[in-house]
Amino acid sequence: MSLTRRSLATSLVCAALAGPALAQAPAGLTAQEAALVQRATAYLQGIGQAQARFVQTDSRGQSSTGTVYLKRPGKARFAYDPPSGLLVVSDGSAVSVADSRLKTFDKYPLMATPLSLFLAKNIRLDRGVTITRVSRMTDGFSITARDGKKQTAGQITLTFTDTPLALAGWTVADAQGRSTRVQLKGLAPATGLQSALFVLKDPRPKAPGRGKM
Repeated sequence: MSLTRRSLATSLVCAALAGPALAQAPAGLTAQEAALVQRATAYLQGIGQAQARFVQTDSRGQSSTGTVYLKRPGKARFAYDPPSGLLVVSDGSAVSVADSRLKTFDKYPLMATPLSLFLAKNIRLDRGVTITRVSRMTDGFSITARDGKKQTAGQITLTFTDTPLALAGWTVADAQGRSTRVQLKGLAPATGLQSALFVLKDPRPKAPGRGKM
């Protein structure tokens, strides 16, 4: 498996954190931090259809670009620019990762991936994961969360711009401390996104006798 290729897509969908909601706030959360979490939650809940360009950078500093389409609840499409050959699609229940160059196809439950943080129908603050940090920046803020049940190591940090309020990207860190960063460029509302964008079938030819009892 190529670390510089497969890890980009795999880190995006399944590397560090499983959980269906933003998080449960720690006991030490200040009123200002709690307000930021509530603001972010309301914003994410209000996303319907949207699209943006993205830049994804792995722990070795290697980057790839592409276009992301969102259709909440549950659906997303990350179309990587050539020569990547990667395509990541959430159909509402599962996330599929196809690599046309490596001729691989993998599938994961949506609720076991970080994408469920902002694709869930109802974004909640009281189950699944725990917020460990809320940080203010010059032009926005970030929210860091980890698995509340401590069944998986690592964490995810969602980053937001302040004016206007918008999801700017996220960083997923795995158990070994390796991070994959996704930066969104110009996330904006979209209309008329076709259902076919969010369907991805295994493109590999079936072997003789495959699927037969």
